Amino acid sequence: MRFINKYLRNLSPYKVASHKIWEVTQEERQKILKLDWNEATIPPSPLVNDRLTKLVSQQDLYYLYPSTHNAELLELLSKYTSLPKENIQYFASSDSLHEYLVRMFVGVGDPILILGPTYDNFRLTCESQGAQIFYFDYSANFQIDKEAFKESIKEFTPSLVYICNPNNPTGNVLEKEYLLDLVSTFPDTIFLIDEAYFEFYGQTMSNYVLIHPNLFVTRTFSKAFALANFRAGYLIASAENILQISKIRNPKNFTTFTQEAVIAVLSDVIYMENYVKEVLIARDFFRDQLTQSPLVKEIYPSQGNFLLIEFNDFDVKMKVYNELSKNNIFVRNLMHSALLMNTLRITVGTKSQMESVLNIINGIK
Repeated sequence: MRFINKYLRNLSPYKVASHKIWEVTQEERQKILKLDWNEATIPPSPLVNDRLTKLVSQQDLYYLYPSTHNAELLELLSKYTSLPKENIQYFASSDSLHEYLVRMFVGVGDPILILGPTYDNFRLTCESQGAQIFYFDYSANFQIDKEAFKESIKEFTPSLVYICNPNNPTGNVLEKEYLLDLVSTFPDTIFLIDEAYFEFYGQTMSNYVLIHPNLFVTRTFSKAFALANFRAGYLIASAENILQISKIRNPKNFTTFTQEAVIAVLSDVIYMENYVKEVLIARDFFRDQLTQSPLVKEIYPSQGNFLLIEFNDFDVKMKVYNELSKNNIFVRNLMHSALLMNTLRITVGTKSQMESVLNIINGIK
C-alpha cells in the first residue's frame, strides 16, 4: 500500500454496471437486452463490417503500429463538425481524452467544480491526480439555480468546470446561451463540456472554441455511432489547445481497426441519423407508456438516448431492477447520489426493444 500514489489510497472507484453479456456465448448474448451503459442497441453502419473484413486479411499490418496521423479521418471529422481540422483531435475514447485534459491542466490541490449528479468517472480521473472536487448539485427535480452556480464558480475559483450536456444520468440540458455566458464571464476557468449525447440533442458549443480558448468540447463514437467496443472519441478546442494536448497524446493508442471503423461510420452519417430518429421516437413512446405505470413517480425529461425514472420508493425500484435482470434486461441502478436513490436509468433503443421492457414492468404487481 505504501508504494501506491497517495491520491489513490482512499479513492472511491467508479462503479461499473452489469457485464453479464461477456460471460455468455454469442447465441445467449442475442437474448440479452443491455440498457445499462447507454450504448447503441443495434450494430453500426454496414460499412464498418465491410472495411474491417478487408482489413483483417491484411496481416502484414498486424505487427505494425497504427498510423499516427490519419488525414482521411481528420478530414471526415472536419466535415462532420463543420470546423477546421486544426480544431480537432481524435483519442482512444473520451475517457482517455479526459485523462489527457486533466494531466494537462489539473495539478495537485487544484479545485475542480462538477455540476452533478453526473458521469462519475470524471471525478475519479481528477481525484487520482490529487485535485480537490467540489460539487454544485441540481435541485431535487434536476433544475439548476443559474445565479447560484455562477456564484459557486466565484467562490471556489476552480481550475476546471465539468458540465455534461445533455447530462448523464438526468438527461437535462443547459441552453447554449447560459453556457456561453459562463465561458465569457470566467475566461480564466476551463470549461469542459462533455457532449457524449450530442447527436440525440442536436445543439452544440463546438463553434465557440474558435473564439474562447477556455472552452473544450469532448464527444464519443460510443453512443449514436454504435462503436462502443472500439473506444473512440475526439476533442474540439482552439487550434493552440489542440497543438498543446497533441504534445502529450500517445498517437499509437488509436488502433488501425478503430481508425477504419470511425472512417466507416463518418462515411455513412445518414445511417446514424436514421438510428437517432428511431431512438427519439422510441423514447417518446416509452415515456408515454411508462407514465401510466402505478410504480412510477416521475420520468424526467431527457435529451439523451436514455430516461431517468424515479419509482415510488427504493423497494419498488429494486423490485423493478431485479425483475428486469431476471429477464435478461439490464438497466442502470443509480446509487452514487442521494437524489438518485429511487431511480433507474434505462437506455432507449428501438421501439420493439422498449416494448419488451414495458411488458416486464407492466407485469410487476
